[in-house]
Amino acid sequence: MSAQDPPRADPEALLAAAEREARGKLRIYLGAAPGVGKTYAMLSAARAAKAAGGDIVVGIVETHGRAETEALVEGMEILPRKGMAYRGRLVPEFDLEAALARRPGLLLVDEYAHSNVDGSRHPKRWQDVQDLLAAGIDVWTTLNIQHLESLNDVVQRITGVRVRETVPDTALQKADEIILVDLPSDELIKRLADGKVYVEDTATRAAQSFFKPSNLTALRELALRRVAARVDSDLVERMQGSAIEGPWAAGERLLVCVGPDIAAERVVREAKRLADLMDASWFAVTVERPGYVMSGDDRKRLEAGMRLAETLGAETRSLVAADVAAELLRFARFENVTQIIIGKARRRRLISWLRASLADVLVKQADGVAIHVVTAEAGEVPARRRFALPPAGPFMGYVAASLGVGIATVVGLFLSRFVPLPNVSMLYLLAVLLPALLYGVWPAITASGLSFLAYNFFFIDPVDTFTVARPHELLALLVFLIVAVIISALAGQAREQTRIAAQRMRATRRLYEFTRKLSSLADRTSVAEAAAVELHAALGHPSVILLSEHGELSIAAAWPPEDRLDTGSMTAAAWAFEHGEAAGAGTGTLPRVPWLFQPLGAAESGAHIGVVGIERDLEAPMLDAESERILGSLCEQTAAALVRTMLSAEVTRARTAAETERVRNILLASISHDFRTPLASILGAATSLIDYGPEIPAETRRDLLVQMREEAENLDQMVRNLLSMTRLEAGALEIHKDWVDAVELMNRAVSAVRRRGATQRFVVTAAPDLPLIQADQSLMDQALGNVVANAVRYAGREARIGLSATVIEGQLVIAVTDDGPGIPVETLPHVFEKFVRASRGSGDGGDGSGLGLAITKGIVEAHGGSVSARSPAPGQRRGTRIALRLPLPPEAPAEEEAA
Repeated sequence: MSAQDPPRADPEALLAAAEREARGKLRIYLGAAPGVGKTYAMLSAARAAKAAGGDIVVGIVETHGRAETEALVEGMEILPRKGMAYRGRLVPEFDLEAALARRPGLLLVDEYAHSNVDGSRHPKRWQDVQDLLAAGIDVWTTLNIQHLESLNDVVQRITGVRVRETVPDTALQKADEIILVDLPSDELIKRLADGKVYVEDTATRAAQSFFKPSNLTALRELALRRVAARVDSDLVERMQGSAIEGPWAAGERLLVCVGPDIAAERVVREAKRLADLMDASWFAVTVERPGYVMSGDDRKRLEAGMRLAETLGAETRSLVAADVAAELLRFARFENVTQIIIGKARRRRLISWLRASLADVLVKQADGVAIHVVTAEAGEVPARRRFALPPAGPFMGYVAASLGVGIATVVGLFLSRFVPLPNVSMLYLLAVLLPALLYGVWPAITASGLSFLAYNFFFIDPVDTFTVARPHELLALLVFLIVAVIISALAGQAREQTRIAAQRMRATRRLYEFTRKLSSLADRTSVAEAAAVELHAALGHPSVILLSEHGELSIAAAWPPEDRLDTGSMTAAAWAFEHGEAAGAGTGTLPRVPWLFQPLGAAESGAHIGVVGIERDLEAPMLDAESERILGSLCEQTAAALVRTMLSAEVTRARTAAETERVRNILLASISHDFRTPLASILGAATSLIDYGPEIPAETRRDLLVQMREEAENLDQMVRNLLSMTRLEAGALEIHKDWVDAVELMNRAVSAVRRRGATQRFVVTAAPDLPLIQADQSLMDQALGNVVANAVRYAGREARIGLSATVIEGQLVIAVTDDGPGIPVETLPHVFEKFVRASRGSGDGGDGSGLGLAITKGIVEAHGGSVSARSPAPGQRRGTRIALRLPLPPEAPAEEEAA
């Protein structure tokens, strides 16, 4: 888009608006701290909406015993809560399934950052809200600023309390409306003292740790800044979606112009410093002139400056225009930029007098935009550049033409004393040529007319009159005028070609950006929506994408949004799809249809996957050649992206089928070996006892019974592993924490494998004064038992297996180390994944199902810990070390509860 083109809506802003229209609306009542009145404000607004006839349902609201809040809930429809089993009791939780079945117009869901009880559909309540929005249900919710994920560390530094329940920033960005609920710090502390925030005991602890005036003031500032930033981004998105040009100085947005000068990086750093001081977003932009080729050094300096800007957090753009100042101001208006930073090199006085610098032109032409000029330091030499067209106002070309003719006249009067008169006329040709090259046709024609009159008045007898005495002089004047006009026309043509080249370069760059965007989209619906928006933005016509689904065309995307076409249009689209040719307006097939349809085909197979439609006014002229080329290019790129998504889906299906087959084979192998072997032993021992019971000595009978018990325990362990993996994947693993001694945990694991016949040498060590941990004893027995059994299975019959427990960096580390052959390099990164098995060593037992270590990882992570594997073991040339890291109990849990 050139500086003269009317502003167009930004495709991405339009696409974002379309996505918002397709889902429910989310309103977040945001507060700086508990007790500011978020829930009260939400309920008050909900009662007003209900009084206006709205379908309002309370999904879940936590009143915390506040009488005034409970009074607002009375009389409203309340969704029954769902009881969830948690630690031996039923916990009333939000019933997502009931809310989706009820589908109210507006649902109130308190505490956006709440963590759901194990066994719920989602671990977090904000994920429940996303499902509600996707179903088209409007949701109002509440959130405190300290629960925002990106501010978690900042809040801990301010308050000294680590907030465990957090919401990702993306969940906040999806809000259609954010309402700040604010309360002065003194008034909030008074509410806390009056018992309106927490009960008395909790309020006392909270006042001592969290509700301090300094903490609350800092949190208020965080909330205000976040809301202000959100309002600023909403403003820019709405301006771009409505093709409104700025600047609207509602928030600061900076732009730095990066050139090939030595000072480019210094200018970028200055822009970063200003952006940090203003807490503002910023752009780094470079403008290339059509036909201008930079030297190698200039190109390196420019690229270094742009790379530096990108690493410092700027959004980088590369623009193309002949008039740099006009393009910068156009971009600034489009992006609502309020301040521009630009460097100004030291220049010679003569050059400064003849041609204004970019900084000078921006200062003159900027309207509502502040210009910061970074001057050059001593020793900084400006880059050498080809002479460029000076920025011209509407009358600058005519002023330059008049000045040129005047200067040519003065010089001609002086030279006429020494040279023949025909040579003086060449000065006027020069006066015509320069305006033609610099300012175009009409200033050059003006210079031609003025030169004709001046030459006649000052040099053709009789002088000082416009009378021509001799006919041959009149002929010379006419020839002079014709030559001058031809030169003007040629210069204007050159300028027009330059303008066309710039437009084509912009179109090429836009096609490149569109192709890059398509490459990041994973499904065909997203590709179709992006293509429809881009077609509308590039051609200025409504667009539609129809894709084949089971042999039938259906609308996949349209912009502006459209869900159906008339019968004639669908007929033209079907004809274009079946025959692979254009149909509709402007073609020989169904020309009275108001849409032009182009087929989308796969280059390799030649098959068609859909059609692209452009709405046309039947009375308007046809698309020009440039628009047709753009349409063809966009269709090709869209078709390629759609084929890629189809192939990607097929590959995913093939991989899923292969993985399913692999898992099935592993399970069959596991059942056929791990289950069959102990079953055969149990069956043999039981048969012997039944058939020869009285004849078998008592000691032998006892051995048979012990063998049956051990094999049954082995079977029980494998079944527990399968059930545990099922619970882990379903998120239904119940953890009942109690105080656990790590030394007893290790001794029980060693005893279990020895009972199963392990022949290895075991060494158990523990650090002195080892603290207890809070964990589920049975689950930890299973987790550590799997690791020890894995070492027994693969380390070898004569191996040495060591179990150790130490405290490292506030965590209890239980390590199992063996001196066996170790884990293969290709298997080590995947050792904690499901169904991953190394080839069997010389240990006892056959190959397992590959679930043991995966279950260990799931159990430890469910306790808030982590696992790791190293092979060879530290300090050894072989062997394996598997470490389980578990968090120690917090020293002061009361502080977090108060927050």
